[in-house]
Amino acid sequence: MLSTSSDSHYQLKIASFNLFNFIAPPDAFYEFDNIYTQEQWQKKLNWIAKYLKEHQPDVIGFQEVFSPVELEHLTKSCGLDYFTVLDSPQVMDDFIYSKPVVALASRYPIKEAVSVNADKEWATKMGLINQFEFSRKPLRATVELPKLGLCDCYVVHFKSKRPLFDAQEIKLGSDTGSSSKSAASNTGQLLAMEALGQWGSSIQRGSEAVLLRYAMVERRSQTQNPMILMGDFNDTLSDGVLAAITSVDTRIKPQADMGQGAMGDVAHQLGFYRLRDSYDLYQASQYSLSEQARPATHFYFAKGSVLDYILLSSEFDAKNDLSLAEVGRYETYDRHLLNPSFEHDSQSTDHAPVMITLAIRE
Repeated sequence: MLSTSSDSHYQLKIASFNLFNFIAPPDAFYEFDNIYTQEQWQKKLNWIAKYLKEHQPDVIGFQEVFSPVELEHLTKSCGLDYFTVLDSPQVMDDFIYSKPVVALASRYPIKEAVSVNADKEWATKMGLINQFEFSRKPLRATVELPKLGLCDCYVVHFKSKRPLFDAQEIKLGSDTGSSSKSAASNTGQLLAMEALGQWGSSIQRGSEAVLLRYAMVERRSQTQNPMILMGDFNDTLSDGVLAAITSVDTRIKPQADMGQGAMGDVAHQLGFYRLRDSYDLYQASQYSLSEQARPATHFYFAKGSVLDYILLSSEFDAKNDLSLAEVGRYETYDRHLLNPSFEHDSQSTDHAPVMITLAIRE
């Protein structure tokens, strides 16, 4: 067990939860036969409710939502009185759904909720098409939190690593013969095309990250609200594709005619707009006693990786002069991934929900 923060601090719990195909029967996800039985669906609802009741998050972001009405009913039954979802999943053939959406539930009032759109001008400057869009629209919910006031909470589900297209479904140029050389050429083409599809996915995911960061900075400059970004990033944060969302490497310099204090001003402004990984902030806090490796939130075969994150603005950095709170606890709920029980976990999720506890100064 990780140590908790002092009882003298007001505590607030923030969580991110990939629900893994949350869709009520008789609707199907992706394929016509992917339909839960009533028993399976109830088991999934019970598993999620058990997590919510045991861990008691105050604000929680969800990914892979196909049935938002059912999710709202579930979260409200668990004491989260406020709920928002703005985007809609794509429907094919009346009952087959694709492109799930994100949602947010809160114990405290949601004062405003908007979908975040990619800035078209900056997308074009980046070399993207003018019609560039997020694969799944991020959600910004402005929540009125105790002690902190208005806080902008963002929920994301960045583009997966799945290639943008299936190389084997694309018709190659016609063969001129049936020789092994021709077959080898086709195999080479397929490998190259697969690489193209994977890189296209990386371009989409990385572009989503930096365009979201720009939108968050724009909002921050207008309101000065604290920021929380949570979700399934579908990549490691330190990876080159996503590194820009937290990067502070810069060539920005104070103007030559400004005094010595200008450097401090620039540093302060960079810190004000910076996002930090809550796990790193926890590890740097006085509460962290763990020297173990960071728990994975997802496994691909036997390989684990951290795909789910909660990022925080400077108000939650204990080392910042203007800090209002600090990360007193960091939890990865991974029992169902490491030691699953079919009886209890067969309809759970393929991700580990992550939750942080913020100790807010009185």
